[in-house]
Amino acid sequence: MNSTTVPGTTTPSPNSTICNTLYAHRDYARVLMPLVYCVVFVVGLFGNCLALHVIRPNLKKMNSTTLYSLNLVISDILFTFSLPFRITYYAMGFHWPLGETLCKISGLIFYINTYAGVNFMTCLSIDRFIAVVLPLRFARLRKVSNVRYICVGVWLVVLAQTLPLLGMPMTKTEPEGFITCMEYPNFETVPHIATILIGAVFLGYVIPVVTILGCYSVLCSKLRISAKTNHLTEKSGRSRKAIGVICCVSLVFVICYSPYHIDILQYMIRKLVSSPSCVDLTAFQVSLHITVCLMNLNSCLDPFIYFFACKGYKRKLLKLLKLQVSMSFSSVARTSPEGSSKDIIDGNKFQLNSSTMGATSERLTERRLHKYE
Repeated sequence: MNSTTVPGTTTPSPNSTICNTLYAHRDYARVLMPLVYCVVFVVGLFGNCLALHVIRPNLKKMNSTTLYSLNLVISDILFTFSLPFRITYYAMGFHWPLGETLCKISGLIFYINTYAGVNFMTCLSIDRFIAVVLPLRFARLRKVSNVRYICVGVWLVVLAQTLPLLGMPMTKTEPEGFITCMEYPNFETVPHIATILIGAVFLGYVIPVVTILGCYSVLCSKLRISAKTNHLTEKSGRSRKAIGVICCVSLVFVICYSPYHIDILQYMIRKLVSSPSCVDLTAFQVSLHITVCLMNLNSCLDPFIYFFACKGYKRKLLKLLKLQVSMSFSSVARTSPEGSSKDIIDGNKFQLNSSTMGATSERLTERRLHKYE
């Protein structure tokens, strides 16, 4: 159960006192957190929509990797749709005026798509592992007809993991009058919350990260051996690029998801063996806000991985950027009062020559990309 966190209460016992330091960082958070989430929203939405645009033509020749990638991109896009609610909530200083029902809906969308992304990244690592290491023994698991059922199963498992949130209180009115949404202390009265969260960490993080790192470690080893035995592969640099992409995917996953889940795990273990003080709870709340931001960066870092790993994605993005630059120069030429007719004619000649050279250069670049990839 991921939380975006910070509100104020301590322990559920009748003799507990109120912890008033949980929002001491509010003035900073209401500026910095919306900024971070705005960047995640814009980059994540644009990058993943572009990825969806690149994947779409390949749907007719669908394979297991394309299908898992499509579900991963969809989960990232759906996740970004939940961010405007969080941005508004943080900008208002941890105040949620939209009621319990909308808080639960936004929280459900937030968590479902966060962990759907984790699970589809895990599926992709297993798919690559089977394709390279065990291509014959488990080939049936990579058939599109079977992968469709696996994808549906992933969504159902994630839904089953997050649906219990609907039965938990997700909003709380604080003594200062503001209403918090999806904050950790709102769940403190839930029975056995520490045990539940420890189990959620193992299911949602430990098992996926061990699977991903295990599969990709074996893959890297296999690729190195293949490069040593096949000099053409080693010379082309293809295996080096594949290993680089694998390391990048693994590193992004570990950096983004580890701090949050380790933070949850250590605090819940301490909670089982002792009663954390107000100072401990405050430190935990602040660290959760930071680590949740870091975890959510994953949805806008995925497109950068697509850029380096996917030739089609790179070509589409560069083409789009070239189009924008071309339009900018065209508008400058049209609005410039200093351009004579001779300048325009000469400019058209230069543009024609440039476009011819650009087309030749682009064909050569594509040949090189095809050679190395």
